[in-house]
Amino acid sequence: MPPARKVSEFLREGNDRFCKAGLPSDITVVVDGVSFHLHKFPLISKCGKIARLYEESARKHEKIFTTVLEEFPGGPDMFLIAAKFCYGMRVELTSRNIVMVYCAADYLEMIDEFGEENLLSKSESFFYKNILHNWKDCILALQSSEPVLQRAEKLHIINKCVNALSVMVCTDPSLFGWPMMMYGSLQSPGGSILWNGINTGARIRSSESDWWFEDISYLSVSLFERLIKAMETKGIRPENIVGAVMHYTRKYLPGLGRWQGGQHGIPRTVTSFSFTPISLDQRVVLESIEKLLPQKKGKSFCRFLLGLLRVALILGASQTCKDSLEKRIGRQLEFATLDGLLIPTYSDAETLYDIDTVQRIIQHFMSSESKVTPFSPASVELETSPSSGPLRLVAKLIDSYIAEVASDVNLKPGKIRSLAEALPDSSRTLHDGLYRSLDIYFKAHPWLSDKEKEELCNIIDFQKLSIDACAHASQNERLPLRVVLQVLFFEQMHLRTALAGHLNVLETESAPTGPVNVQAEMAGQIIQRDGWVTMVRENRVLKVDMDKMRSRVGDLEEEFSKIKQEMKKVSKSHSSLSSPHVVARRIGCNLLSRPSDDKPVTIGSTGPSPRASVEQARFSCHSRHKKSFSLF
Repeated sequence: MPPARKVSEFLREGNDRFCKAGLPSDITVVVDGVSFHLHKFPLISKCGKIARLYEESARKHEKIFTTVLEEFPGGPDMFLIAAKFCYGMRVELTSRNIVMVYCAADYLEMIDEFGEENLLSKSESFFYKNILHNWKDCILALQSSEPVLQRAEKLHIINKCVNALSVMVCTDPSLFGWPMMMYGSLQSPGGSILWNGINTGARIRSSESDWWFEDISYLSVSLFERLIKAMETKGIRPENIVGAVMHYTRKYLPGLGRWQGGQHGIPRTVTSFSFTPISLDQRVVLESIEKLLPQKKGKSFCRFLLGLLRVALILGASQTCKDSLEKRIGRQLEFATLDGLLIPTYSDAETLYDIDTVQRIIQHFMSSESKVTPFSPASVELETSPSSGPLRLVAKLIDSYIAEVASDVNLKPGKIRSLAEALPDSSRTLHDGLYRSLDIYFKAHPWLSDKEKEELCNIIDFQKLSIDACAHASQNERLPLRVVLQVLFFEQMHLRTALAGHLNVLETESAPTGPVNVQAEMAGQIIQRDGWVTMVRENRVLKVDMDKMRSRVGDLEEEFSKIKQEMKKVSKSHSSLSSPHVVARRIGCNLLSRPSDDKPVTIGSTGPSPRASVEQARFSCHSRHKKSFSLF
């Protein structure tokens, strides 16, 4: 029997809901502990499920019909909407409740067989006409489907929303309404420009490809993952998908921005009709996002991966997630930076930095490099090898990393050695970086024995040290004596090789014709490539020669002072034994005999006198001495 008059409202008393219809209720429906005291006829005429339950209870001659609806979609609020629809009251469908109303109507079996334009058909019509063709409403509907996700999956609501969103991303936004988060208060919900709150009807044009990043970031992890996979199948550009994933990750992993070097993307103003923020488990977000990351390489993406790895270590993510991130970083280690690799130790380890993680990343890099076709050293130079560029960049990076962590007093020598030997010898053209790292390590660990220092120094190829590094090492008191001797030995070999090659090149250039010597060609190439090194070496040789000349000048001055003292003795003595002939013979000079008269015979053509010779020698020595010092 229908109610006597039209229902205008529902009354609430505690956990009970009463229909204000003027007639006593004859049916009670319990939903999540809330009792609805209603009437049989409106519910049975619209709801197939309640009609079936009532028929079953009538056969048992039950006077008062009471039923409990388990796991009702949307809870008491959605059942209240269905009950209002059964009583003919006005029901408002919105993008925020349409999915739950749709599922509630399906649960109650409110199909057209129990009345024309029943709630299920009305919900379906509203969903297709108003939701799937509007970006904002589709996002809101998808976000509100979380409480009824299982039944929404059964009704294919999720797939339809995801496919509609992925299609709209590929389409001109002006066809379906502009994204609500882009222009803030300057945009109406319909996508038009507002002027003093008045809809002008003009559309805002945008050339940005990331307009949808912020909107889809309000979805849960599972829905975001499904949407991204759907976009991949629709042919969305990979860089846009990566940008959306990175934007979503930075939003829900706040610690990630600390290692990303500032903000990314366009700041957006949240409008009055913005989405409802969601709270997510950061560990779940991280492990889910890692599976969505593509196989991409680049500096910014590598920095992003390193930040994810840090967060994974902090949050204690699964070992599978951490291993996958380490492999991804290892495949593009040449794009990493020193500050990105300096990962602190988040466990109870003694060292300040996580050396083991970096070592595993290097191993992944080497395993990926080994898949590249190896080059032949006999036919192809190292510079032209396709894998030599990344390998050298990584070697330079690792040398800088070792130098940075070497000051840790708790760092064991074995860790330094394993890091240095993780890369092959061909990756380093010079070992100056390794020498600098060991020098820092020896300075921070003065208690190391000479044997331990010598074992560490074995990783250095002293033939690959530059002139400056050799000069520093030869005077480094922190190095063992045996190592210093090796440095001096190879430094001499470098000098001899450079001089020999330079002389061969000069002889080859001066020869008119004839076959070209192979060694001369190689020496010429070395000097042409490293000409400045050869000039430095030659200057060092010239400096050594000038030092020898300076020493010789000093010896000559000492001899001259002795001669001067002898001459003073000759001038004071009047005996025949101290005559000039005797003095001349003592100092090695031969004097000509003169006649018996008192006047000496002047001999102009024979040569200068002994004193004049000595003075001339003195002037010559001084002039050579001054000339030698003028070169420095």
